[in-house]
Amino acid sequence: MTPDVPSVLYELAQLLVRNAAPGVPDGERANALGLSSLLLSVAAEVWDGAAEALVQENRTLAALLEDTAAEADLRLSSLRAENARLRGLLIAAHVAAEEAGDTVREEAIWAELRASTERRKLSVSLV
Repeated sequence: MTPDVPSVLYELAQLLVRNAAPGVPDGERANALGLSSLLLSVAAEVWDGAAEALVQENRTLAALLEDTAAEADLRLSSLRAENARLRGLLIAAHVAAEEAGDTVREEAIWAELRASTERRKLSVSLV
């Protein structure tokens, strides 16, 4: 699971407060600064691509499910809610395909799940 941007920013705020105190050892402060830099980079990357990734995924899921993706509201909260709705339908479709022995439909669903995982990878991902 990728943490959302507010969670990352909250963690950064806590790191700054802890490391602003006098007497923090240099090594600890250096580690915290390195972690802060990495977290800011990840937060920027996630924030910059979040709407595009959700719109793309929602459109792909809607096409796979023969549904329509709601796109009137492009706020991340709305796009995430639509994504959750479509993923719920995808689970039901996957169950139905398995029960019906529809291997073509199952493979299409698995292909999208793999593609979704690839779209969510960050530049710092190890795999």
